[in-house]
Amino acid sequence: MLRQRSLLLTLLGLLSLGSALSQECIGYKVSTCRDCIKSGPGCTWCQKLNFTGQGEPDSHRCDTREQLLQKGCAADDIMDPRSFAETQEDQKRGQKQLSPQKVTIHLRPGFGSFVDKTVLPFVNTHPEKLRNPCPNKEKECQPPFAFRHVLKLTDNSNQFQTEVGKQLISGNLDAPEGGLDAMMQVAACPEEIGWRNVTRLLVFATDDGFHFAGDGKLGAILTPNDGRCHLEDNVYKRSNEFDYPSVGQLAHKLAESNIQPIFAVTERMVKTYEKLTEIIPKSAVGTLSDDSSNVVQLIKAAYEKLSSRVFLEHGTLPDTLRVTYDSFCSNGVSNVNQPRGDCDNVRIGIPVRFQPDLLEGSLPVTARRKCTQVDGLAWGQARDRSQCPSLVQFPCFQILSEAATVPV
Repeated sequence: MLRQRSLLLTLLGLLSLGSALSQECIGYKVSTCRDCIKSGPGCTWCQKLNFTGQGEPDSHRCDTREQLLQKGCAADDIMDPRSFAETQEDQKRGQKQLSPQKVTIHLRPGFGSFVDKTVLPFVNTHPEKLRNPCPNKEKECQPPFAFRHVLKLTDNSNQFQTEVGKQLISGNLDAPEGGLDAMMQVAACPEEIGWRNVTRLLVFATDDGFHFAGDGKLGAILTPNDGRCHLEDNVYKRSNEFDYPSVGQLAHKLAESNIQPIFAVTERMVKTYEKLTEIIPKSAVGTLSDDSSNVVQLIKAAYEKLSSRVFLEHGTLPDTLRVTYDSFCSNGVSNVNQPRGDCDNVRIGIPVRFQPDLLEGSLPVTARRKCTQVDGLAWGQARDRSQCPSLVQFPCFQILSEAATVPV
């Protein structure tokens, strides 16, 4: 049975969050985007290739948004992640609570699509069917392909709507899809996709299963997937040379790329993808309605199920001072006298408690509390709002949704 499939990959990246901050930046000693963003509330980073001239240091990329625009850096190439983290006073114990807060997310959409490997038995390789795999010859249908990245992350929502409207369905033969191939390329090609240096969410929506390592042998594809980026002209052209990735290989690549998957699947596939989440860390499953009308609510509910690891660290201190941390985590685990605060399996809206102790030599001292920094997988970076300019990096979103399935 020929099943026509066209799957849209929508990439929604975070623009900026938080309150208005002073538009000043002193980033003359920085050399990376991370150091630039941390150097001041008004600092932004230009990621445009060849932006710096001959002999110019990388710190030239670090300036206010207005200055970078004047220097010729396009708005899409300016990295400016912002938000805030509030501390809440525990009146009984006098401790501070730090928990993820409600935020307003400004999205940067983009998308791509995938079908499957273009060899038998995955697609019909008859020349006429490769040109138009649709059963109805009067219906316009694009040739099958493995994965195509159509639109890079952009601030232009009108462009996104226009490109989505141009897309045509395609088709493959068997029920499983080439989704793992597409996920691997999305994880392995950050520059092509337009990922920013924050946590990313991959929302994978489908009504069917997936091919994995070993299935390529059915099409005489014996070379293992190498986990590298092979997009040429935004198309995965070497799909027929490499087998599908294994689930374990993909799980490693997603973790390495700081991507957390949300599987939005129809009811009959929920158990299959629940098994998949047992192998892929920090992933979640939601039930997608047949008409996909609940996809937004599903993403929100699944995102709230995701957990993260949160660290609390301090900056550089004089040699005579030392800071230790007592961590009181939401899962009941406590750690005391550690060089940094550390809590794992932290969920959205659930507070964790860190109690820092400042010592001079081996004795506690009374001193002005220094700026603290929080590093977490799902919530990026934050600073204690009571002492420092606010700075939180929240995740990018990536949605993989099925547009049509038409049996012959």
